[in-house]
Amino acid sequence: MPTILLVEDDRTLREVVALNLERQGFTVRQVADGEAALTEVRQSPPDLIVLDVMLPKLDGLSVCRIIRAESDVPIILLTARTGEVDKIVGLESGADDYVTKPFSIGELVARVRAVLRRTKGRKSASQVLQAGPLRLDLLRWEAFYGDRPLSLSPREFRLLAEFMRNPGVVLSRDLLLERVWGAYYVGDVRTVDVHVRWLREKIEQDPSNPRWIQTVRGVGYRFEVPEEA
Repeated sequence: MPTILLVEDDRTLREVVALNLERQGFTVRQVADGEAALTEVRQSPPDLIVLDVMLPKLDGLSVCRIIRAESDVPIILLTARTGEVDKIVGLESGADDYVTKPFSIGELVARVRAVLRRTKGRKSASQVLQAGPLRLDLLRWEAFYGDRPLSLSPREFRLLAEFMRNPGVVLSRDLLLERVWGAYYVGDVRTVDVHVRWLREKIEQDPSNPRWIQTVRGVGYRFEVPEEA
């Protein structure tokens, strides 16, 4: 069964959540602060992280950003903040889902299962994606164009990985938003266009005349390997 890392400083809540997740068949590891969470993830990556936002030593959003820069492990944030801006900040930090306190155990279990289903291809897929001179090392979280390292944000990296997994396939903005930002992202689909533009600036010889990431008007984008590549 999947292993879940539960990061929560409230001992009572942590133990209740852990007990109920274990009853559902999950293996649960527990830590109480952000620094311990990073150590656990780096030493033995879990299948999913349930991460509280308000943590001692290192807050949950910072932990989320650091983990997302190093790994593609799914992350569900737990927080008492309910504002839309807070949700956007959490999801932009790299989280796959967002659960507000107080929450029912049933809701959390359902979210855990949904995120695991949606992200199960991340580990089963090849750890290295290659398309002409473009190469993504999913394990090391590194990107190259030939011998040149590419400096990609976590979202750019995941977006390019999604394109490279689906060469020649037209991917709609809504589909890319769901796969890269998560099904519960509350922002506008135009954020996909913004990130595509940033990607083009890093991999296209002429970003204004893109060859790698082509626009399919009214639908979305298609990834192709240019003949000259």
